[in-house]
Amino acid sequence: MNPAMKAYFLRVSSLFTLLAILALPGLAQRPDIEIERNLRRIDVPFEYANGFLVVNVTFNDAFPLRFIFDTGAEHTILSKREITDLLNIDYQRRFPILGADLSTELYAYLAQGISLQVGGVKALNRSILVLEDDYFHFEEYTGVNVQGILGSDFFRRFIVKVDYRRNIISLYDPQYFSPPGRGYYTLPIEINRNKPYVNASINLQPDSIIKVRLLLDTGAGLALLLHTDTHPGLKMPERVIPSNLGAGLGGFLLGYMGRVRKLEFEPFVFREVTSQFQNIPEGVDSSFISQRNGIIGNEILRRFTIVIDYLREKAYLEPNRYYKDEFIHDRSGLNLAAGGLNLNEFIVYGLIPGSPAARAGVIRGDRILSINGIPSAFLDLEGANRRFLKQPGKKVCLKIQRGNSKFRVSFHLRDLI
Repeated sequence: MNPAMKAYFLRVSSLFTLLAILALPGLAQRPDIEIERNLRRIDVPFEYANGFLVVNVTFNDAFPLRFIFDTGAEHTILSKREITDLLNIDYQRRFPILGADLSTELYAYLAQGISLQVGGVKALNRSILVLEDDYFHFEEYTGVNVQGILGSDFFRRFIVKVDYRRNIISLYDPQYFSPPGRGYYTLPIEINRNKPYVNASINLQPDSIIKVRLLLDTGAGLALLLHTDTHPGLKMPERVIPSNLGAGLGGFLLGYMGRVRKLEFEPFVFREVTSQFQNIPEGVDSSFISQRNGIIGNEILRRFTIVIDYLREKAYLEPNRYYKDEFIHDRSGLNLAAGGLNLNEFIVYGLIPGSPAARAGVIRGDRILSINGIPSAFLDLEGANRRFLKQPGKKVCLKIQRGNSKFRVSFHLRDLI
């Protein structure tokens, strides 16, 4: 999947009541949390894989798994039901949940008595959601091997620091935390259903400023997503392309890709931001998305070291070396899915009409055997997509298999938005 079109997980609405946070006790003393050696800070390494923060999780003291660390998810979700089946977990309830199109009904189970260990933190006797089927097919569309989502029900009691430069998530005991000092800027946020929201402004037209409410979402491998029907001024820019925005629960997120002239949450300003635009289907209650206008994802968040204080509703941001990076979108028109044992067999699952790849004769279902002479066996999906982010005019040569035939095509990259 092209980096600017990476999948994001659809957030599941509140399905069961969470415990209220009433005070700021020392976490080491909570009966459902064990912290290694009663440390005041736990550092958890993560892999930044294709725009996602992937952490190692030990599930029920038995299975080493990989989960997405997701501030945009209220609950922890296991996408591989065969794991809890193997452990003979007793499912308490079966829930309907909405699919990626916000209208298709899918199902998940409530599993109780689960233990999850992430680094030096172990959560005991937890309730999680287990998808009835693997609706995400996450490996195929992102090339990242994961088995679920680590939601805010796990880490909301901590102060959460994400250092994208060092690939470290730090979890602080709130009782001993002091706000960071020099170099950090304080940003007021709102916590709703244990998810952080920030007020921002955007310019879609030169003379218009629109105030928006955006979710800070480490589970979104994109820069910006806007729900165009949540504000009368949120109109798509003139230059957009139809797009699969990504893969979510049970299907693709359909919409458009374009650019926002300016995104600002003081004192930070970003220009020509790649943005995805999606309509909420008619009849869907907008309270499902907590009255937000969109999402800020990792393509923006990775430009900071970010600290989220859930209890005091503050965020602290320090720009890092990625802050001034250009927002680049795919210049080929290809959407690839990964398959095979090592996720290095690439199939064209989507194609932008009129794009360089489409004009060269590539069609949906083609298998990419090599890119500029590099066999797919030596690439992962992220590495393959990087070849399509080169400068406009760069020539790309593909070896393709279509049925029993093998042939080569070539095209030159160009800006699509």
